[in-house]
Amino acid sequence: MEQNGKSQPTDNFLLTLMIGNSRLHWGLFINGKLDQTSNTEHLPTGSQKSKVKNQKSEIELQSLISPHLPISPPPDLPLLIASVVPEQTAKWQNYPNAEFITLDQIPLTRMYSTLGIDRALAVFGAGKNYGFPILVIDAGTALTFTGADANQNLIGGAILPGLGLQFTSLGQKTGQLPLLKVREVQELPPRFALDTKSAIESGIIYTLLAGIKDFIDDWLLSFPDSQIAMTGGDSELLGSYLKQQFTEIGEQIILDQNLIFWGMKELNRRVC
Repeated sequence: MEQNGKSQPTDNFLLTLMIGNSRLHWGLFINGKLDQTSNTEHLPTGSQKSKVKNQKSEIELQSLISPHLPISPPPDLPLLIASVVPEQTAKWQNYPNAEFITLDQIPLTRMYSTLGIDRALAVFGAGKNYGFPILVIDAGTALTFTGADANQNLIGGAILPGLGLQFTSLGQKTGQLPLLKVREVQELPPRFALDTKSAIESGIIYTLLAGIKDFIDDWLLSFPDSQIAMTGGDSELLGSYLKQQFTEIGEQIILDQNLIFWGMKELNRRVC
C-alpha cells in the first residue's frame, strides 16, 4: 500500500472496533498512534447478506470504513473487536483477520463474569493512560461508573439510564409529556421551571449531576489521589454542566473519548 508515494507496511496498522449499544466505534492505529476515530451505524439485522463473509469480507469492510478513514486500509488489515451486542458480534465471526477480545484477557482482578467489556476496557485504558487508581464515568446510552484501585483491582461501579434514555423514556412512556432530545439542551435549565419542557430538563439534568457528584465524592473518600475520567457521547455536555454546577469537581474530570481504544491498544501486541 502507498500513501504520498511511500509504501506503508501493513503490520504498522491496526483497526479496532468497539461494538456499542447504539453504534460501531472505530479506531485506526498507525505506527502505534491513534490516527483516526469514527462512528458508524450498526450493520443491518435480519439478513444473511448483512454478514461480513469470508470471500467478500475485505471488500465489504473497506467499503464500510474507508469513507471514515484518511487512507485506504490495506487488504489484510488486522481488526481487533470488542462488543456488548451479541447480534452484531456474530456478523464479524467470519472475517479472516478479526480477533475478539474477551473479558479474561483484560488484566484487572476481581472482575465478575457479567461485567461489560466496554467498561473493563475503558477503566483499563484510562488507568494505563492516566494512572491507577482511576474512576471512569461513561456517559453513553447507559451512564456507568467503574473504578479500579492502584493495584488494578476492580472496586466496582454502577449503571443507570443515560441522559438520552431518560429523556426518551419520559417522552415515550407518558401520555402528554413531549419527547425531548439531548442536543436541544445546550445550557443548564432553570431549576424550578415554569413550563413542561424546562421542568423535564431540570428534573433529569440536576438529578443526574447530583448523582455524578455523589459518586465522585464517595470515590475520593477512599481514593483521594485518584484520577477521574469521563468518556461517551454525552461526556462533553455533562462535563460542561458539571463545571457550571460543581466547578471544583468539574475541573478535575479528564474528558477522553478514546479510553476504550487505549485499552484495546494495550492488549494488542502488534502495536508497540
